[in-house]
Amino acid sequence: MTKITAIIPTLNEEIHIADAIESVSFADEIIVIDSHSTDKTVSIAEKYQVKIIKREFDDFSSQKNYAIDQAKYDWIYILDADERVTPEVKKEIFKSIKNPKDFVGFYVRRSFYFAGKHIKYGGCQRDKVVRLFLKDYCKYEGVVHETIKAKGKLGFFKNKIEHYSYKDYDHYISKMNHYGELRAKQYFEEKKKINFLFYIIIKPLARFFIHFVVRLGFLDLYQGYVFAKAQAYGVYVKYLKLWLLNRRIGIKEN
Repeated sequence: MTKITAIIPTLNEEIHIADAIESVSFADEIIVIDSHSTDKTVSIAEKYQVKIIKREFDDFSSQKNYAIDQAKYDWIYILDADERVTPEVKKEIFKSIKNPKDFVGFYVRRSFYFAGKHIKYGGCQRDKVVRLFLKDYCKYEGVVHETIKAKGKLGFFKNKIEHYSYKDYDHYISKMNHYGELRAKQYFEEKKKINFLFYIIIKPLARFFIHFVVRLGFLDLYQGYVFAKAQAYGVYVKYLKLWLLNRRIGIKEN
């Protein structure tokens, strides 16, 4: 029988880690790769039959690729700690690894929950990620919002996993500050120049309009407004941090 390794990257995920592990309990091996959490994440994970790897965080792709290299089995299912594999997706996973046809990996769509509310619009209806793949054919690329680079064809699952992304607005802001800092450092190293008016004022407003109006976020009512506002903040913070880095060494605006 074909075997599978499940990988869960973590950093201070004590509210999620138990449910995440249990949702992939069907895997033959479970690896939790932890970026030195300061909460109870590791102690909770130790209660389960999982392999725990502690590794200093550098970027999301490197962290995941390192864990993939440690996996015993060829098939990998990787999930963020705030994701849950549904019974329907579990069936698709087994069906796919048993008969993958010509595919080296599979996209799965996600049902997105923001502050406990199901967000159906605002772009979430398009949300998909590669989660099941063959490790010799797929690797992660990108510092933030990393994506799979596949050497071969990718298929699609019919069913969705659940994505409990942010417990509240403050949690989102905290995450966006972290992601923004990583992205700003990447842009800074690439010597990216920006114009304050366009990148820090116009682009965030445009992002809000896209999520709330163009992608029908208004149909989610107040939660759609909050989600669109949060997306705009994510754009604002990464470019503000880059602008401050550039100012520090005297790089002029475009």
